[in-house]
Amino acid sequence: MEICRVIIADDHALFRQGLRRLLEGSPGLEVVGEAEDGLDLLRVLKELTAEIILLDITMPNLRGIEAIPKIKMMHPKTKILVVTMHSDKELLYRTISAGADGYFLKKEADRELFSAIEKVRQGRVYISPELSDKFEGDWDRIRDGFQKSLLTDREKEILNLIAMGRLNKEIADLLFISVHTVERHRANIMRKLNLHTMADLIQYAIQKKYV
Repeated sequence: MEICRVIIADDHALFRQGLRRLLEGSPGLEVVGEAEDGLDLLRVLKELTAEIILLDITMPNLRGIEAIPKIKMMHPKTKILVVTMHSDKELLYRTISAGADGYFLKKEADRELFSAIEKVRQGRVYISPELSDKFEGDWDRIRDGFQKSLLTDREKEILNLIAMGRLNKEIADLLFISVHTVERHRANIMRKLNLHTMADLIQYAIQKKYV
């Protein structure tokens, strides 16, 4: 079985320790690091990589909700499962809009945690059962909005031209920029959207109606 590397970020040491003990009881999970606030987490991520980050969102020194976009920029493939005591819909909305892959209530840790981790690990969305009915149907719209917010106006313009079938030289001529600049923008777009091939990029642009 492939081991899933996990980092825990929470400002309460006792909760981190309890979560670590719970996770280390599973043979498929390995806790590779801990952080006590958002800034500490960003420092940890310069040295360690993980498949999943369990992230509190109300930590001092850069709150978790503010750290999410920074984490996604550093490690686009890393999944972020927010682990929080807050159950209000507004905070849930803001967290998902920021780019989190799931929203988990701490009080459900003893019965739902492993299910939540496995779901986000598979690329699916996890919302705690207590909140999922309130959020039904909104995920795709919110996630699309987050992805689009990552792109600059110029990147959106270039993505539109790529989707129309324009070559780099044509785009450069149309926008009065160099081919090298077009290539750099294209690379940034693919990194931000976690896309790996031109086919993926074109398919994304068509699906999201950039054409």
